[in-house]
Amino acid sequence: MKNDSAKNNSLVRYAEITEKNKREIVLLRGSGCKWRRCTFCDYHLDSNPDENSNFALNQAVLQHVTGKYGKLEVINSGSFVDLDSQTVKLLLDICIAKKISVIHFECHWMHKDMTPPLRKTFAAHGIQVKIKIGVETFDSTYREQVLRKGINESDPAKIAAFFDEVCLLFGLKGQTLSSMSYDIETGLACFERVCINIMTENTTNVKPDQSVIDRFMEELYPVYKEHARVDILLCNTDFGVG
Repeated sequence: MKNDSAKNNSLVRYAEITEKNKREIVLLRGSGCKWRRCTFCDYHLDSNPDENSNFALNQAVLQHVTGKYGKLEVINSGSFVDLDSQTVKLLLDICIAKKISVIHFECHWMHKDMTPPLRKTFAAHGIQVKIKIGVETFDSTYREQVLRKGINESDPAKIAAFFDEVCLLFGLKGQTLSSMSYDIETGLACFERVCINIMTENTTNVKPDQSVIDRFMEELYPVYKEHARVDILLCNTDFGVG
């Protein structure tokens, strides 16, 4: 994501993902991530406490949704709980009107208990909800002491009990070929889909480690780039939004 302020509406907020799991994707705006302690992340800058302003922006973005793939991914620089109620209602209405059968959301671990009600709301209309969590790595010590993710569970299977898809973050100091390979294979074993994000420099003090990125590109990228259940974002705008 670009390092724009919360008031900057120049971000690209609608796109189509035409490879692998084809779907439309929207970058909506919410009140912002409630955790906000991840050392590497500044996505919460794309937020606004004004729900009416957020809804007006989201409503304009969602006018682009056609339903052509029957799938819609919703990201909002935080969790689905950060979206205002009008936006969530509009998403449901659009799914019904456009015959979208699968909708993807993102969610932090701290809101895991809110996932069943969301699934139930959409399921009542025959719409399947897929929820993605940003774990970044399954090395819980690195994840919590370095990245400060706020996930107080070390068992990948127990994390996956609440979520369908997982985001991993590679290109950081201390990561190795072995650790990255383990993360990918663990993600594939426990989750339906894995999204690998390569660290992009942003406003935080956590910087990409080019040597780690090079190792990933040489050894792992060729193995997984065509994998049907793996998305790889070499740049964090590769899905077309941001």
